[in-house]
Amino acid sequence: MNSDQLELLFTREMPYGKYKGRAIADLPGHYLNWFASQGFPPGEIGRLIALMHEIDHNGLSSLLDPLREKRRARS
Repeated sequence: MNSDQLELLFTREMPYGKYKGRAIADLPGHYLNWFASQGFPPGEIGRLIALMHEIDHNGLSSLLDPLREKRRARS
């Protein structure tokens, strides 16, 4: 995991489904868990969802707080 991958969690949006248009970093835990049980999609989106699942599942969401603050400051 590197800072570029963490940034992508905020810039890449879910391209389909119930949460279409929502940043990967903002997907709810139950949705991430569903992907973990059903299989992650191929490609970059799948890798990012898997990364977000690991962060969420291991209680590491606070790692993203500085990036959230940085994005809010730009808004």
